Amino acid sequence: MSHPEPATLTFVVGDDDTAEALGSGSLPVLGTPRLLAWLEAATCACLDPVLAEGQTSVGTRVQVEHLAASPVGAGVEVSASSAYEDGRLHRFTVSARDTASGKVLAAGEITRVVVDAERFLARL
Repeated sequence: MSHPEPATLTFVVGDDDTAEALGSGSLPVLGTPRLLAWLEAATCACLDPVLAEGQTSVGTRVQVEHLAASPVGAGVEVSASSAYEDGRLHRFTVSARDTASGKVLAAGEITRVVVDAERFLARL
């Protein structure tokens, strides 16, 4: 397996992305669950191109600080880069920034493990 390249994705906060809509708070700002999903999407974008046929990855550990609020309509750029690899285990440094101001919205690490999709689902 080759080394994952960094990935950056951009999203715009919509009404369905708010803490209020997701049940993670009462305010109409980007909810932490959606932010985490976007950060995980960035880790998948790093890892997916280097996976073999039939492989996928699963998230196993998240350590992220959500540092600033983002209103509906705000652009959010999420980035992930490989920080550590050990066999099937991949740890990524992740961050989120406001696209207009460049302000850091979140920072942390997400760990994923590469699995055989069919074998993983067969064990459920």
